[in-house]
Amino acid sequence: MHHKTLVAVAAGLGLLTLSSLTACGSSDGKASTDSKTITLVSHDSWAVSKSVLKDFEKRSGYKVKVLNDGDAGQAVNKAILTKDNPQGDVFFGVDNTLLSRALDNGLFQPYEAKGLGTVGAEYQLDKGKHRVTPIDYGDICVNYDKAYFSTHKLTPPQSLDDLVKPEYKNLLVTENASTSSPGLGFLLGSAARYGDGGTSRSSEAESGGGWQDYWKKLKANGVKVVDGWEQAYSDEFSGSAGGRKAHGDRPLVVSYASSPPAEVIYAKPKPDTAPTGVSYGTCFRQIEFAGLLSNAKNTEGGKALIDFLVSKEFQEDMPLNMYVYPVVQGAKAPAEFTKYGAAAKDPETMAPDKIAANRDQWVKSWTSLVLK
Repeated sequence: MHHKTLVAVAAGLGLLTLSSLTACGSSDGKASTDSKTITLVSHDSWAVSKSVLKDFEKRSGYKVKVLNDGDAGQAVNKAILTKDNPQGDVFFGVDNTLLSRALDNGLFQPYEAKGLGTVGAEYQLDKGKHRVTPIDYGDICVNYDKAYFSTHKLTPPQSLDDLVKPEYKNLLVTENASTSSPGLGFLLGSAARYGDGGTSRSSEAESGGGWQDYWKKLKANGVKVVDGWEQAYSDEFSGSAGGRKAHGDRPLVVSYASSPPAEVIYAKPKPDTAPTGVSYGTCFRQIEFAGLLSNAKNTEGGKALIDFLVSKEFQEDMPLNMYVYPVVQGAKAPAEFTKYGAAAKDPETMAPDKIAANRDQWVKSWTSLVLK
């Protein structure tokens, strides 16, 4: 989902992030036809503890290969382009902002995971069809640099409304809604909050109210837009160590509610409190799914892997690896994770069919409104 820098740090701490395997050539061919190998296609932030994955491989008799395919948007698009001859058996990392694109393109075949009954009903967005299985959730939220706000004796923004106020001028950096998953989530959050004031034509959308009006105000208030999360968080945001000295000058960034614990857990020495905070009135709920690819070579292995992804063992291993929250009832996130990165209590949400009907047009309108 995110936190590539932090996941890379995690790799050095005994967590398994498997480097990209070539999508063509003999190694891939063997992986596809070998009934004892399951190939998982995912975005770059996939990570699991070695011991947990070994446990699954030992119990199931399967070997897992991972193919990392860029960020979530890139990975989904590539999976759609290769769906007739897929790169693997299971795809992990399609989220609710892009789900309709994957489903409309017939990316997945139905499979009702063993243990699906333990997954919270609010995460099951493909009810009755079971083409995808919910694996985790997270909240896209504005993060703030505590030191900046303390030094300037300024209260951090609490809501989307606050971000357009003059005291926060030139302080926010966000990601491009057309190239970035958190950027798109932030746009959808504003549409959920303010409604769609524009018409279907982007040129007229500029004169409408709703989210378009809100973004006009954000633009006038000096919001900066960069391509992706990595650039926004590690390069532009003043509050992130990001594995090096913080050198950004923007104290507000669109990131995740789970970013502050990463700032504590990977810091040496560990601070008593997180150097960053979350503006909980700005959050949008993101749910990630896994699915059995339509033309998977190893469907039985793929099913076993999906069952494993909703097992309590994997779900409880996930928070400190991928900085997301479990969807399985009774699976607990570690105390240090929840202490510094509580999930939003009342995030903005949007029904998948509404996202499906509007996403592409909204992104087009957003692009002409904000980037031109």
